[in-house]
Amino acid sequence: EFAQEIGAHPGSLVALHRKLKRLESFPFMVQNFRDGDVVDRIIEYLDAGTNVVLEFGQQTSMLCYLLVANIISRRIHEMYVKKSERYYATQRAEDQPRQLMITIEEAHKFLNPAAARQTIFGTIAREMRKYYVSLLVVDQRPSGIDDEVLSQLGTKITALLNDEKDIAAVLTGVSGSDALRGVLASLDSKQQALVLGHAVPMPVVIRTREYGEEFYKAMGSLDGLPEVERRQKAEEEAAILYGEGG
Repeated sequence: EFAQEIGAHPGSLVALHRKLKRLESFPFMVQNFRDGDVVDRIIEYLDAGTNVVLEFGQQTSMLCYLLVANIISRRIHEMYVKKSERYYATQRAEDQPRQLMITIEEAHKFLNPAAARQTIFGTIAREMRKYYVSLLVVDQRPSGIDDEVLSQLGTKITALLNDEKDIAAVLTGVSGSDALRGVLASLDSKQQALVLGHAVPMPVVIRTREYGEEFYKAMGSLDGLPEVERRQKAEEEAAILYGEGG
């Protein structure tokens, strides 16, 4: 009866139901959540300028990655498009959206050619800069990322690469790529990186700082402080990063 009511094929509905039943196996899927919409809460944190870190923990299923990433990123996309269009219409400072950067670790899981067509990250990379959203892609094997997405990344920071496919992927859409191939292959494996793209007038090799005592001290390490002061500063930094009570 339901199939006839909506004009769908009964066999298709059965197949869809069988696939949706797979979602019940995820421990984070619950019938009722008493504390409200989790995605709404994430968006509230973003609106308040609070960093949100999404950790999948022991979940390794690609279905899990794509499901959660799609739900959250599509809601963020919808929200920022509305906010930006309102600001462009009113030109009021209070309507201007807060700049947002979405960072994707192990990006090939979300941005490989098969997955990129099923997520909104490709759209975010192509179109969302005008809506105050930027995409930061982090991966050790850039050749696993969809070519169209790679071509939309305005600035690239890359360390030593030996694989020809990875080098070709990083240099997608870059002028003078033949000369840069040798540069990429000859970088110091620990402390050098090549920066190229919109952020610099020309490709430039940079030397990163050593992760030693001086580095952590410059970054505000708390190790040398008395216990009470260290705890106080840790609480202050947690409040800045995650909001009050974080």
